[in-house]
Amino acid sequence: MGSEKILIVDDEKSMRDFFGIMLRKEGYSVSEFKSAEEALGYFRENDCDLVISDIRMQGMDGVELLRNLKEVNPDVPVIMITAYASVDTAIEAMKLGAYDYFTKPFKVDEVKLHIKRAIERSRLYKENKLLKKDLKGRHGFSGLVGSSKKMEVVYKLIMSVAPTKANVLVTGKSGTGKELIARAIHDESPRADKSFIAINCGAIPHNLLESELFGYQKGAFTGAVTNKAGMAEMADGGTLFLDEVTELPSDLQVKLLRFVQERRIRRVGGTTDRAVDIRIVAASNKEIEREVKAGTFRDDLFYRLNVIRIDVPALKERKTDIPSLARHFLSKYTSELGKNINGISEEAMKLLLGYPFPGNVRELENIIERAVNLETGETITALSLPPDIGKFKEAPDEGVRRPPGVEAGVGSLSLIVPEGGMDIERAVEEYEKALIRDALRKADGVKVNAAKLLGLSFRSFRYKLGKYGDL
Repeated sequence: MGSEKILIVDDEKSMRDFFGIMLRKEGYSVSEFKSAEEALGYFRENDCDLVISDIRMQGMDGVELLRNLKEVNPDVPVIMITAYASVDTAIEAMKLGAYDYFTKPFKVDEVKLHIKRAIERSRLYKENKLLKKDLKGRHGFSGLVGSSKKMEVVYKLIMSVAPTKANVLVTGKSGTGKELIARAIHDESPRADKSFIAINCGAIPHNLLESELFGYQKGAFTGAVTNKAGMAEMADGGTLFLDEVTELPSDLQVKLLRFVQERRIRRVGGTTDRAVDIRIVAASNKEIEREVKAGTFRDDLFYRLNVIRIDVPALKERKTDIPSLARHFLSKYTSELGKNINGISEEAMKLLLGYPFPGNVRELENIIERAVNLETGETITALSLPPDIGKFKEAPDEGVRRPPGVEAGVGSLSLIVPEGGMDIERAVEEYEKALIRDALRKADGVKVNAAKLLGLSFRSFRYKLGKYGDL
C-alpha cells in the first residue's frame, strides 16, 4: 500500500473531503473531482487503481460515468455511492461492471475493507497481466518459443496485425513454424473463440481440392451422396489458413481469387453463393515472387494475399533460441513418454548450437524426441544425438568419396540429406566458406598461398573473398 491511486468523484465537497482524509491516512494517493466530466477527462489521460463515484450528481451522473470509464479501461474497479437505497440503481450499476456499491450512511470500517479488497483485485489483475506479457515475451505465442531479435520482430508483427482483418502471407523455409504463426495471429485476434481451419494445398490431390475448400452438393459427382460443407464454410467467423498456397493449380487459383475478393463461396454442384466472414492467412515455403515471375502463381492473387507479410527466420538465423527450444521439446517429450530426464549436457548443447539445422525447428524437435527415446540417464548426452550432428558425415553408400583435400569435420555441412530437407545452394556456400577459412589458417593468412592450396587463381580467390565478406 502507498502507491495506489484512487479517484473520488462527488459533487458534495463534504464527501470528497471525508474520503480524501480517510484514504490519505490509509496511505493511498487521492485525486478529487466535483463532476463526472472532470473525472472522465483526467481518467482518459492517467492511470489509477480505483474509482469511487457518487451515483446522483449534477450533469453526467455516476451510472453514465461508469459506462464511459469502462469504455476507456474496463479493468479498473469502480465503487458506486448513493444516498438512496435504490436496489434498481445498484443492480444497474453492477450490470454495467461496477465492482461494488455503498449506501449512505455507511460504516467507515466496512468502507475501508471494501476499498482494500478492490485495490487488491486491481493489483492482482495488473500482476497477472504483466506475467502474461512477460511469458509471451520470453516464450512467444501459441507454441512459438524464442526471444531472439528476429523473433521479437515476428512477435511485434503478430500483435500489430492480429486485431485487423487484413490478409497475411507467411513465408519461410520448411519446418520454421509457419502454421504456428498463423495460429498465433488467430489466437491474438477478436476471432480467437471461433474456428481456425487449416488446409494444406500441397497435400490434397488437385481433383479434390475444390470440393475440400468450398464443399459440394449431393450429386455433384460420383460419391457425393450428401451435402458437405467445405473448409472455407467451416471457418466462417474465424480464420482460414492456406498452407503451401503456391501448390494450388491454376484453375483453382482463379476461384480462390474470386473468393478472396468477394468473401463468397459456392459449393461444387451448387447454384447459389453464400457470404462468409473469414480472415485469410496463407503460407509458402517457396520464393513466391519467383513463382509469380515464372507464371506458376497469379500475380493478382499474390497481391491480394500479400497485404501483410511475415517472413519467418530459419533456425540458423536465430541460434540463440536453440537452448530454449531444446528445453521446450525436452519438457514436451519427457512428459509424453514418462521419462525422468532433467536437462541437456553442456557437450550436447554445444553440438546443437554448432549444427546448421537445414530442417529448422522441426528437425530440432525430431532430434530431441529421438534423444529422449534413446537416453537412459537423467540428462541428454551427446551419445543420444544423431551421429552427424556438428560434423561432416559421409553418406552410407560406400561408393561416395570425398574430393581430394576435403577432410571430414571441416565446417558444418552434412553429406546426408536430413529428413526435413535442406537448402543445397546455401549448404554448398557454407562448405566453400569453411574450406576458404581452413586454407587461410593453414597459409597463416597469406592469401596467395591459400589460393594455391585450393587450386584457385589469386583473382578467383579474391573474388570469393569479396563474395563472402570478412572470413
